[in-house]
Amino acid sequence: MKKLSMILPLVLVLCFTFGCQKAEEVAEEPGVVPLSDEDVAAIKAIGPTMDKVALAGDWKGIAALCTEDMMLMAPNGPSLQGRSALLEMLESSGMMITEHVIEFEEVDGYGDIAYARGNYVEAFSVEGVEEPFMDEGKVVGIFRKQSDGSWLIAIWIYNSDLPLSE
Repeated sequence: MKKLSMILPLVLVLCFTFGCQKAEEVAEEPGVVPLSDEDVAAIKAIGPTMDKVALAGDWKGIAALCTEDMMLMAPNGPSLQGRSALLEMLESSGMMITEHVIEFEEVDGYGDIAYARGNYVEAFSVEGVEEPFMDEGKVVGIFRKQSDGSWLIAIWIYNSDLPLSE
């Protein structure tokens, strides 16, 4: 039993060491290309583009930033799948966005898939509700490179930093 208690930590350390090493090997495999500076810039530009179309109430413009099978994972509700479902939700929301800022702090990826992590601030009003809403929080986007070289949102996850109201 004493031998087992001495060997088990060694086995765990070896597993951890070789498990971590595998990630480095994948990044060095032929055909797995890190993002170029142009790719990073294109992905970072999606934030200001989304800000512009959101402030204009251009729901089709927002949907056009997404892949056809995109997934929206918003807080306090089920996931929404598909560009057409996103567009339908936005058009029926009665929202008017008055402030919208997305800033990506980190962008990384390989080949035709990338992620961006950042923050958002937004303010909007809704038809029939007197008080406007203000929100700020965190966002993670997963992006896919298209055959024309552009990047589109495949998965969009966000959550608020504000406490739940009672």
